[in-house]
Amino acid sequence: MKIAVVCANGKAGKLITKEAVDRGFDVTAIVRGENKSAAPKFVSRDILDIQASDLEGYDVVVDAFGAWTEDVLPLHSTTLKILCDALSGKDTRLLVVGGAGSLYVNPEHTACVADGPDFPDMFKPLANAMAKALSELRKRDDVKWTYISPAGDFQADGERTGKYILGGEELVLNEQGESVISYADYAIAMADEIEKGNHIQQRISVVKKA
Repeated sequence: MKIAVVCANGKAGKLITKEAVDRGFDVTAIVRGENKSAAPKFVSRDILDIQASDLEGYDVVVDAFGAWTEDVLPLHSTTLKILCDALSGKDTRLLVVGGAGSLYVNPEHTACVADGPDFPDMFKPLANAMAKALSELRKRDDVKWTYISPAGDFQADGERTGKYILGGEELVLNEQGESVISYADYAIAMADEIEKGNHIQQRISVVKKA
């Protein structure tokens, strides 16, 4: 299976790339500048400059883009549109590293994590930007996308347990009442979805198993 990981030099991108390489996938990193990931092959390309020809021949493209400061938050929508346009009408699947703020907290799907009174104000602009990108992605019936939201507490340096609970559109708590997952366990979930491809044009979520 041929995989391309876009923004493979980021924290999530590096772990996803390593997990994919360790599973024996044919992995290419698409990075801006030097390749710092475990991928044996790379293409030096800014995500804003990606063309359809750059993504030819891959079974799966992983979008590991992340923007954190308010001035670049709109790039979540911009970059996702670039990748979707490049993959429009293709069999290549697009797997997106998503956010947790847009996960629903009620069965009616009218309230999200980011709407809660305890959600930190400092993270609301990021949550809103990622929610907007997801809303736009849902309209793309021309792309075989899957959006994978982490748990509410997404721990960059958390341990790799190898176990997780797969959820859907709603925030899932584990047996300890926690919504937490490490980047390493998230990478496992991403690699599992790369292998299985069970959630085309769906948003799924993952949480650490207690």
